[in-house]
Amino acid sequence: MPTAQGPAGPRRRLGAELRQLRRRVDLQLIEVARELDCSASKISRLENGKGIPRMPDVVALMRLYGVTDEEQRVRLTQLVQESREQGWWERYTDGVHAERFFAMNAPARYTALETEAVRVRSFEVAWVHGLLQAPEYARAVLEVLLTERTGTEVDRLVELRLRRQEALTERNPPLHLEVVLDESVLSRVVGSPEVMATQMRYLRERSELPNVTVRVLPFAVGLHRAHAGPFQILEFPDQAGADVVFIEGPAGDTYEHQSDVDLYKDVLADVADRALDPGASREIVHRYEVQHAPPGGRPR
Repeated sequence: MPTAQGPAGPRRRLGAELRQLRRRVDLQLIEVARELDCSASKISRLENGKGIPRMPDVVALMRLYGVTDEEQRVRLTQLVQESREQGWWERYTDGVHAERFFAMNAPARYTALETEAVRVRSFEVAWVHGLLQAPEYARAVLEVLLTERTGTEVDRLVELRLRRQEALTERNPPLHLEVVLDESVLSRVVGSPEVMATQMRYLRERSELPNVTVRVLPFAVGLHRAHAGPFQILEFPDQAGADVVFIEGPAGDTYEHQSDVDLYKDVLADVADRALDPGASREIVHRYEVQHAPPGGRPR
């Protein structure tokens, strides 16, 4: 079981415990908010592990919920302290302000969730998953999406993507990654043909890791309901909270209700069944690697 590497896990565990305590005393969000003289949305965000919890708020909630067990009080207090620690990724994102499409690159909330996950599964229709991007390709993607960012800011975000990739090889146990790529991702030129050839080779090599599975959805399959938009399913150990769906888009939305998560799991399972198996997927990736490579530099 991986240990927590950032504040997201403690925040989610704290929120889950506070939600259970509220339900145990049969209180609604609006009733709790009235007692604490705050908004119901503040309590909801706290229970969903979003935002930084304040110790006075949690102490007030423990009092309201009648938490007298000292061991439980100590555990909740410890979770608040861990929730307020800085995530390792913040050194890469501090000062890089949000703009259109920035949320899709998940420098904060997505990275925090990914750090705590034991498995990530995704469907990609626009570009290669960030954990499988070569540095040159990552830079080309970010430069297109973040047109108002400076070269230094892009450099930091490329470094962040490479640091995230260490979860596949350096973490113990490693993060499990399962990706379905629409064939359009392989054919669409990002940066230059040379960048694409490098990316295809990188993708092929990473797909051979024992904890990484890459499947390609070929054009021949036609339109699928997954084409409505790319998404990630992040799965967590039981004590870290429920699984999450992250929807890539301008708002970078997340869905945590079980019905939403189950729906996306069903969509992903269906599209994975229609995709090529990992071996055939590596073969088609290699064909695109050859296709993109400049004359004289084409791999055999």
